[in-house]
Amino acid sequence: MRGVILYGPPAAGKDTVARELQRLDERFHTFERLKCGPGRTAGYRMATEQEIEQLRASGGIVWENGRYGAVYVVDRPALRESLDDGFPVVHLGQVEAVRAVVEAVPGAAWLVVSLWCPRDVAAARVVGRGSTDLDARLRAWDETEPLPDADLTINTAEVAPEQAAKAISGALASVARGCPSG
Repeated sequence: MRGVILYGPPAAGKDTVARELQRLDERFHTFERLKCGPGRTAGYRMATEQEIEQLRASGGIVWENGRYGAVYVVDRPALRESLDDGFPVVHLGQVEAVRAVVEAVPGAAWLVVSLWCPRDVAAARVVGRGSTDLDARLRAWDETEPLPDADLTINTAEVAPEQAAKAISGALASVARGCPSG
């Protein structure tokens, strides 16, 4: 069991690199976090407050955060299932979330990739994709801490998505050699 964590601020390229990974190898698939609240629904498993509360009560939440008026959750049952189905690609933006996911499923091996781009590039990407919440996205960009212990760091303003995907796939193969279930 192995997967990829794509860590970075908004508009650093997590969705784009994840799509390239899927094009490169069908075993890669984006882990869809649970979401409760307004905004985009594509790429999420929508949940009610009651469903999230049930997960909390059962200890099924690996990581939870609130942003943009919504709650986002990485849940253990779906994470385990996702690891069994190939190589999940989990998008995260908090250092503590990375630790929580890495420790959530014993026996799983994770490649942690820090994606980054300059703030002005992120702003242009946010505007270019038609988002109407530029200020909130840039605030989140500003709040995203560096991840100094990532296995791989990629500046997506300098590295094409296809090249990033190839580098990640190659690095995951190295992690696989160290994983007993490889």
